[in-house]
Amino acid sequence: MIRTVVFIIAFNLCINAVWARDERSIKKLRDALVALAPDVDPGEAELVSVTAHTASRSLAREYHVVWFSGFQNLLIHMGKRERGYCGHYTRDIGGRLKELRLKTLVLHWGAAYAGTPAENNCLVVTARNQPFEEGIIMDGWRNSGQLFWCPLKEDIAYRRVPNPLLQRSPDGRALDNSTAWKEDPLYTAWLQDYTNVYKWQWQPTVR
Repeated sequence: MIRTVVFIIAFNLCINAVWARDERSIKKLRDALVALAPDVDPGEAELVSVTAHTASRSLAREYHVVWFSGFQNLLIHMGKRERGYCGHYTRDIGGRLKELRLKTLVLHWGAAYAGTPAENNCLVVTARNQPFEEGIIMDGWRNSGQLFWCPLKEDIAYRRVPNPLLQRSPDGRALDNSTAWKEDPLYTAWLQDYTNVYKWQWQPTVR
């Protein structure tokens, strides 16, 4: 009985900590979106931030995510899970954001190292008429459902490798200031087409 009570208390503390962390992240992302341009609607930025955060958490439960993102990929390869790749998060979070029919913010599909085993996909949000490279990354896969976001140019985990002789960090990634994120125009067109309601499914290029 005591063990059960202790478990319930510990579980509630963990849940509260998660929600507190998400609430802080929601506010910070909202502020970062508003700062993209003077004409960004604060209310729309709030909707995007809340929707992206809650959708990411919800999808992790729906995908039955366990442990870290790479392990989820392994489970999919083994046939133990059906969804949970980076592109699944991008497709499903993007689908929910499309329903908001954004007016002052624009959704883009970003891909890093496309066509390689290291490929990652994510959403990138910009202000109207703003270049893709000036946007903010929203990645549900990287932290297994805890939404990761940052300005695209500041995402140090995904850098281009123009020269194999470049100095590398301890984890093997190239220390280079140019980003590996590129816009995928086909999938971006789907994100920006609010009249298109068909159930498009993302398919990984490398398994």
